[in-house]
Formats: sequence, C-alpha cells, structure tokens
Amino acid sequence: MKKSVYSLVLMDDVIRAVDAEAYRLGTSRSNLINQILAERLSCVTPEMRMREIFDSVSELISSSFQIQQQRSASLMTMRTALQYKYRPTINYKVELERVPADYIGTVRVQIRTQNPDLISMFNSFFAYRIKLESTLLKKKGFDNYACKLDAGSFTRKLINSHTMNDEETGEAIGEYLTDLDRAVKTYFAAPEHFREVIGQFETAYEDMLQRYIL
Repeated sequence: MKKSVYSLVLMDDVIRAVDAEAYRLGTSRSNLINQILAERLSCVTPEMRMREIFDSVSELISSSFQIQQQRSASLMTMRTALQYKYRPTINYKVELERVPADYIGTVRVQIRTQNPDLISMFNSFFAYRIKLESTLLKKKGFDNYACKLDAGSFTRKLINSHTMNDEETGEAIGEYLTDLDRAVKTYFAAPEHFREVIGQFETAYEDMLQRYIL
C-alpha cells in the first residue's frame, strides 16, 4: 500500500496521547495516526487486515495454545508444552507480510531445550514433515514451498494462493498450526510408535489442502 509524506498541525496533548498509545502497541506515531484515520474513514490498512487474520487464528487455537501478548500488529506468538519428561515448551510464531505477494507470511517453530536428544527428535520430525508438505503441495501445482530447518528450529513460508479472504486465511493458519502441533505432540509422546499412526496425520494434511493452500 503506497504511502506519502504529509504535514499535520496537531495539539501537543494529542501528540502526547498518540505517543503513549503507540508505545503501548509497539508501533510508531505515524502508523498509529494512519490506523486511527483509516478506521474513522472506513479505509482498510495492512494492520486491520492482519488483525482480522489473527482474530480468526485465535478463535481456532485458543483452547490448544497459550497465546502470548502481542507487541506487533504483524506478529503472533504462542506456545504449548510437550507430554515429555521436563515438559519442554514448543514456541510458535506467525509473522504476516504487510503486502502479501508469493507468500502471506512465515511460521517459525522452536523447541526450548538444550537437550541434544530432544533437539534431534525435533529435527527428525520436521525433516519428515518438510518432505510431506513439499510433496503434497507440489502435487497441487505449488512449487514454491520454502523452508529452513536448523537445530531445534523450523521455519517455512506460508504460500499465498490468492484464493482466500482474510477470515479464511486466519482459519487456514489456525488449522495448520493445530494439525502441526497435534502431530508434534503425538511424535514426542511415543516416537517409536509414530509410524503406526502416521497415516492419519498425512490424511488430515491432505484434507486441509482440499480446502486451504498455505
């Protein structure tokens, strides 16, 4: 969305109030004024679009994830605990693009542990998951699957299919996170038996791709 520079004359009290609210929201003075004017004049800003997406995500995952306080309109963070000794935490982050092109945003998943065995398990699961997602998306005609796997950290771009509105995008992200977290927890609960139930997770992901592409 194009932006231009304009000069405005505002009361000092107004500016102080704007600055305080901008600090609380983790944004800039200009961006907050832009949002306020856009809402007043019924214009859609990237922040409004991202808020609608995240509201939709929250509705779907609130019972399964602990959603963290947000300091940025473009970022949503949440976490869950694994049913494993010491109950390690899995952190999820979704960062949306202000102006989506090939991708609508990025998902990052990290395990909070220094235990090398847990990190190895995490990487083994996501190596499998990457192969599954890239293969099935390619069958759907999407060759732009982009991801990165480091020690205890998985990052992937969310594909923009250009077919969903903001509410549907939020639903798709929420369903993807829920499906992924369920698979992660099942794997960590009994990795030696995961292949016995792997088919149901692959079917669930295929079913999701019938409705949403991410």
